[in-house]
Amino acid sequence: MIRGEKVCLRPVRRSDLDILHDHANDVNFESEYNYFGLKRDQHLQSAFDSDGLLSTDFGTLIVTTLHDQFVGSVSYHPVRYGPGVSSLHYNIGISLAPEQRGKGYGVEAQQLLADYLFRTYPIGRVEASTDITNIPEQRALEKAGFTREGVLRRAQWRNGEFHDLVLYSKIRGE
Repeated sequence: MIRGEKVCLRPVRRSDLDILHDHANDVNFESEYNYFGLKRDQHLQSAFDSDGLLSTDFGTLIVTTLHDQFVGSVSYHPVRYGPGVSSLHYNIGISLAPEQRGKGYGVEAQQLLADYLFRTYPIGRVEASTDITNIPEQRALEKAGFTREGVLRRAQWRNGEFHDLVLYSKIRGE
């Protein structure tokens, strides 16, 4: 478990799968920025059985309060900017329950996840992207120590159209 001042990050437990599955198919939970259409039934079960939702290819951690109340989840996946191991970095994402937003949980969860990735893997950068209209997440990333790098034009297909994303990064040692 990774403990902060407000939240903890922990591996997904089997008992979390129903909650995660329900949220994965709920546009109100995922919000307009994280909803990419319906996911197949029990898709999380097979992934959990395979690697516990923690691997170098894709990882998910549960975000809880210090008293183990579910807040949401964070995830990471690799991105590459060239061949070879030294070009591997991670992109992170977050999904918080609507009633848990605006409390600083997302800021700390993203800080904790970036720190965890830097301690665990030989990477030079952690990055995150968000919709250009998602101002609360842009503020959260900046408070978490990420630097705005620029706009990725028409980079994401969601809700029947392309959307521009803002790219943020945190470099090892920052």
